[in-house]
Amino acid sequence: MLSFNEVAIRRGTKLLLQNLNFTIYDGDKVGVIGANGIGKSSLFAILTRELETDAGTVDVPARLTLAHLAQELPATERAAIDYVMDGDAELRALEGELESTRDGKRIAAIHSRMDAIDGYAARAKAGRLMHGLGFTPSDENKPVRAFSGGWRMRLNLAHTLMCRCNLLLLDEPTNHLDLDALLWLEQWLKEYFGTLLLISHDRTFLDAVTDRTLSLEQRTARLYPGNYSAFEVQRAERLAAQQAVFEKQQRRIAHMRRFVDRFRYKATKAKQAQSRLKALERMEWIAPAHVDSPFQFSFREPTSLPRPLLHLENVCAGYAGQAVLEGIGITISPADRIGLLGKNGSGKSTFIRLLAGEIEPLSGKREVSSTLACGYFAQYQLEQLDLNASPIAHLRRLDPEAEEQQIRDYLGTFGFHGDKALDPASELSGGQKARLVLAMLIHLRPNLLLLDEPTNHLDLEMRHALTVALQSFSGAIVLVSHDRYLIDAVTDDLWLAQDGRLNRYPDDLAAYVRSLRDRRGPEKITNRRASCKPNISDQRKQRRREDARSRNRIKPLKDAVRALEGEIALLNRERAELMHKLADTALYHQDADKAHLESLMIRRGEIERALAQAEAKWLQASADLEAVQFKNA
Repeated sequence: MLSFNEVAIRRGTKLLLQNLNFTIYDGDKVGVIGANGIGKSSLFAILTRELETDAGTVDVPARLTLAHLAQELPATERAAIDYVMDGDAELRALEGELESTRDGKRIAAIHSRMDAIDGYAARAKAGRLMHGLGFTPSDENKPVRAFSGGWRMRLNLAHTLMCRCNLLLLDEPTNHLDLDALLWLEQWLKEYFGTLLLISHDRTFLDAVTDRTLSLEQRTARLYPGNYSAFEVQRAERLAAQQAVFEKQQRRIAHMRRFVDRFRYKATKAKQAQSRLKALERMEWIAPAHVDSPFQFSFREPTSLPRPLLHLENVCAGYAGQAVLEGIGITISPADRIGLLGKNGSGKSTFIRLLAGEIEPLSGKREVSSTLACGYFAQYQLEQLDLNASPIAHLRRLDPEAEEQQIRDYLGTFGFHGDKALDPASELSGGQKARLVLAMLIHLRPNLLLLDEPTNHLDLEMRHALTVALQSFSGAIVLVSHDRYLIDAVTDDLWLAQDGRLNRYPDDLAAYVRSLRDRRGPEKITNRRASCKPNISDQRKQRRREDARSRNRIKPLKDAVRALEGEIALLNRERAELMHKLADTALYHQDADKAHLESLMIRRGEIERALAQAEAKWLQASADLEAVQFKNA
């Protein structure tokens, strides 16, 4: 369906991507992953014609209907449901023509087309989309300007899903969704019949929705068969072949195990230790896929760990005398790890702000330790950075005595290398600002971490590094997140904000997810787009053509795999013979032929490089072959 051939993409003078060669077939659901700033959104801009390629070609079918998620929505007076319906451009065009034409035959043809595209049910469909994304019926006729930025992003998403397209581009659609809306979107995308390209940093969401993974790294792209977890395994196998990588992985696993061992034999911590062990098993499995991550940091030990850190008794919390949560009773001690569940607006952020001391209780008692040190991360803090100050300047304000090299080394673990540590905050992306706020928070050595959606702007590598760091944090954690992997890996206890109350949730996250799905019931998620869907006969012809093309591709791919396997076998034999020669101690005597030894060492380097290149080509060819065979099965 979509074919990239030797494509290169620049932004200004900066080369983002080059030598892009991959094909995406009709019906593929592709997760597009890579570090922030590597070019994922630019790749989408090529498909939407906002950018032109600097080299190569992109082959796009002529009858392609494309929809993509806009990142901004102006504050207009248009009713929300009308804006959502505007996503169906053909419907709006037909409605406009129906109002203006007086030709009876044309009117009949318009009504026939309206019936074919379910145009008469469009308003009901728009309402279902809005409901699925968390809007109430009373929201439908509110003007767009009445909604906050996060809810406008949901309107943009509903507007995009309204389009009857056969190619859907979604750039981080989950950032402003609560777990309920995220699960609805997950199910909607599973049932979507067209081709999907999805940029997301939510690994659980990617696993549930995608069947191929396009990884952008080192200025190029590699297409893997399978979802994100399958990608991690394949990439881990490729990287684990390098001994240095393997040793680095083992050191990180040992570090995580030391943390688990601290609690293994404490009866009072049995549940937490068990939870940690389960998370560790998963993290050990995926660790090799992230050993070359640019982010590796840890929390410094807090200066004190008083017990308890904080106590709330029969607290009522809210704003301007209006209660949001009532009857809160909780004691937080070191090593407590609490995940907060509940819909947007249920009071999770209010509870976090209460713990942080940003709001006072309307009633009840809040007692804190004299040595309580809160590390509070909230999205609004990204906007409170000094836009004229660099990352180094922000850290120097926290620690005036620190040497610049110490600050640089510390910031380097958060991805601020070289001149990037000197750039003003105004030039940082959302992800870079989030990393800077985290760096500042960690530097303060808190004993209570309050994290309100800390991963919204973080890429997968930084999310993984944060998860690893939180695993070994010795203080207490209270976490609000829609990232299910982070909640599972980091928290031990769940609390649910619902109906103005905050209570301990008696089961695990999987049970909560099931309860949300059960509550929705067998609702039909309508995302079929009849006008873009060929009739059955055309579908069969198209599938036969695609199957023929796939079969024609299998033979050369098989030949390429066999040829590369032969090349790798020859190189391995030569390498073994060479290593046998190099093991001869006579080569290293003072009277030995140094030129001969040097030539052997040079050849060894050549073989290692050739092996690495051949293995990389073999992995890509094998992945391409498996993908074609999977599509042809």
